[in-house]
Amino acid sequence: MTMWQQIRSAVILLLVLSLLTGLIYPLAVTGVAQALFSRQANGSLIEKNGQKIASELVGQSFKEPRYFWGRPSSTTPVPYNGISSTGSNLGPSNPDLKTAVQKRIAVLHVVDPNNLLPIPVDLVTSSGSGLDPHISPAAALYQVSRVARVRGIREKEVAALVRAHIEDRQFGILGEPTVHVLRLNMALDTLR
Repeated sequence: MTMWQQIRSAVILLLVLSLLTGLIYPLAVTGVAQALFSRQANGSLIEKNGQKIASELVGQSFKEPRYFWGRPSSTTPVPYNGISSTGSNLGPSNPDLKTAVQKRIAVLHVVDPNNLLPIPVDLVTSSGSGLDPHISPAAALYQVSRVARVRGIREKEVAALVRAHIEDRQFGILGEPTVHVLRLNMALDTLR
């Protein structure tokens, strides 16, 4: 085989593989995803009054005491920014992590000074991606007294709403039960 034949074969192989892996395969995967998992393939968007307001896969920043708060976001400078998804990379022995956690604890005590329950760890530490839209049921229940007081709703009513929004483990065995913060806050807005 001459050098030109080898070059010709290589160029043909490059074109065929580029067409296959760069066009045909992505189109096939996109087609299957749109046909079988359209909602997920389009971002798992949540709608309110016909408007797309958020993705259920990315946490939202709630700072008002009348809402349930999610896990702190480690994305900077904008919280819950999917483009800069990353963990904080602060290990348990890092003094910066201790300082950040102490500040978050102080904020929780300021907005709800009469709450003597232990603070769940997911309210003061960020998740691995910094985008987690879920909190533990304990973290949601910890916030019930504050949300109820600020909104003028009975605690029992708010606690019942939290319990109604607890999502079980995936497939009954994977992970832990969670509460989707945005969905809970949307349901809360329908109360008052």
